[in-house]
Amino acid sequence: MIPRILNVDDSTTIRLSLARLFARFACEWRQAVNGEEGLAAALQEKPDLILSDWNMPVMDGITMVRRMRENPALKRIPVIMLTTEAGPEHIATAARLGVRDYVTKPFRDEELLAKVGRVIPLIPREET
Repeated sequence: MIPRILNVDDSTTIRLSLARLFARFACEWRQAVNGEEGLAAALQEKPDLILSDWNMPVMDGITMVRRMRENPALKRIPVIMLTTEAGPEHIATAARLGVRDYVTKPFRDEELLAKVGRVIPLIPREET
């Protein structure tokens, strides 16, 4: 089964960068531009992993995670926060909500791939 990844980030640059990075791997890639869209996409798509920013308009990433944890259909979906928020209080808040891992921006591709690879299989796409 091909893993489904949902990226929730208001930055077009980050979304495009991550889409290119993960295009090398056998996975389904979905995107949302804020936590409200991310929550709706998670309900519809049931992703195997969510990569979420913290600071976004409409609904921030941590509010999205809180709402996911309240919903029996979504509460077990692993989340990796990918954010500029590097303070210990932010990391502690995310940990209390069961966020699987935390990556600060700017990030190194290798670091993010290693953390994602601990949650879902990252199998390189076959060259055609």
